[in-house]
Amino acid sequence: MSNLLPSRPPVVVVDGPRIVDGAAVAAAIPQAGAAGREKWLAAKSFLHNPVGVVGAGLLLVMVTFCFLGPLLYRTNQVTTSLADVAFHPSASHLLGTDESGYDVLGRLMVAGQATLEVGFAAAAIAATLGTAWGAIAGFLGGWVDSIMMRVVDAMLSIPSLLLILVAASIFVPTIPVIISIIAMVSWLITARLVRGECLSLREREYVAAAIAGGATKSRVMLRHLMPNLIDIIVVQTTIETANAILLLAALSFLGLGPPLPSTNWGDMLSAGLTFIYDGYWWLIYPAGLAIVLTVVGLNLVGDAVRDAFDIRLRGR
Repeated sequence: MSNLLPSRPPVVVVDGPRIVDGAAVAAAIPQAGAAGREKWLAAKSFLHNPVGVVGAGLLLVMVTFCFLGPLLYRTNQVTTSLADVAFHPSASHLLGTDESGYDVLGRLMVAGQATLEVGFAAAAIAATLGTAWGAIAGFLGGWVDSIMMRVVDAMLSIPSLLLILVAASIFVPTIPVIISIIAMVSWLITARLVRGECLSLREREYVAAAIAGGATKSRVMLRHLMPNLIDIIVVQTTIETANAILLLAALSFLGLGPPLPSTNWGDMLSAGLTFIYDGYWWLIYPAGLAIVLTVVGLNLVGDAVRDAFDIRLRGR
């Protein structure tokens, strides 16, 4: 008897200009719920990736060195000591002293704190602004997308270093100002990447199901789009952190970095160049090595995160 009953016709949901099959909507709902399991698999893949482990190890070493090192290796980084100018490395000064009598190893730790703070803070602001801008433009589309992305294109057409140099010459380059300036030129690429991904995600069945179910646009963006943008945001944040550190070093090298008593690795490089041909290697190589190790660590972490979220590269 049951075989003679007429089959139930498929439920059709009208979603604006699109018509969504109810069966497809029902099948798409578990797809949205599988995001959590996918993130766990990505994290597991990252932990088994030697590149990611090495990169994370380098970052951990540098952060520990800069923020916990001064608690163990105490030096005077406030007052100068003309009697200790340009001493060679010794038991009392493991990396010697600089032209002002500061202990170079202690100076390296203090300078690293400012450098990492600027890098992480500028990248966090850039990631937040770029994600919000790109998500709104990509999800709403239409004239909103056109206007917002033309703003991004116009800013991208101007070299970022030129914008930073102009801004740094106008404002007093304190640490907060440098963070803001670097962030303002670093969010553009993130916005374009997020916008492109949102253009693809908004066409997925589970997004159509959420909209057909009465979900607001803000809820769809926060609940269904943002979790699927984590990989892009994390990878781009690591890249922008490395770029911010390099931009700070470039500004400081050109004399436009934060003024004294603040210092960073770029300042140490700039001051060390004066003595590089006199054999005072400890005034430039330690700061340069610190920048290289930090940037390499960030790039390795970014590559490992990208591979972890890419199913085609996972486990290779």
